[in-house]
Amino acid sequence: MTAIKRNLVRGLIALVLVFLALLAFTPFLYMCIISLTQKSTLDLNFAGVDFNFNNYVRGFKNLNIARNFLNSVIVTCGACILNCVICSMAAYGFSKKRWPGRDKVFALYLATLMVPGQVTLIPVFLIIKQLGLMNTHLALMLPILNAFGVFLMRQFMMNVPDDLLEAARIDGCSENRLFLRIVIPLIKPVIISLTVFTFITSWNDFLWPLVTCTNQNMQTLTLAISALKGNYSTNYGLVMAGSVLAFLPPFILYIFLQKQFVEGIALSGVKG
Repeated sequence: MTAIKRNLVRGLIALVLVFLALLAFTPFLYMCIISLTQKSTLDLNFAGVDFNFNNYVRGFKNLNIARNFLNSVIVTCGACILNCVICSMAAYGFSKKRWPGRDKVFALYLATLMVPGQVTLIPVFLIIKQLGLMNTHLALMLPILNAFGVFLMRQFMMNVPDDLLEAARIDGCSENRLFLRIVIPLIKPVIISLTVFTFITSWNDFLWPLVTCTNQNMQTLTLAISALKGNYSTNYGLVMAGSVLAFLPPFILYIFLQKQFVEGIALSGVKG
């Protein structure tokens, strides 16, 4: 009787999880269906509606969506590389190097996370403008760097055995080789986690590209989608087609890296 009750409970839990999964999937399915129509409203009445891929064809042929998509890919990939490289080096210095005031500097560094991005928006914009980086991919990458990545990697890196590093130094391993050949392979899960975080943040960023991109050819996909909405009438099928294109890359990335992503988050939360 106990086994029957246990199986019944498991069956109910499975049904609830399936229901929640379908509930979470419904908005995406609705978005995909609308993207195949030429609708000026978001109602659910599809009577007499012709389903086709004209919105996607129009977006790539007439609306420069391909260029905007490429800009997003370049900026996002560049931001991921910059963030992982710089944050890993900073985390190594904060976790495995002894120097005066290290912990106080790290605490001050973490305090920057409490400053809203809106507060630093104008100063960062003026710096980018004075450096002559307006309407460049680099200008869109740099603001993605922050203390969160350093904190995440430091917490993970704190558990890398110091004895292992000392043994490598005794064997004559240089600091560069030590960092690249020993530390980096050991922190691969957290690097993947930071890559996913950075990818999603950079890919979905709207405010900063809106401020720094005055050239239409440099606009990212998020800006291009916002421009699809008209003042008096809107083809929501076209807007949803752009939204589908914006949704797929982060979703696909997470599907392939979900195991390493979860591992990196779990271990960095426990260790240190």
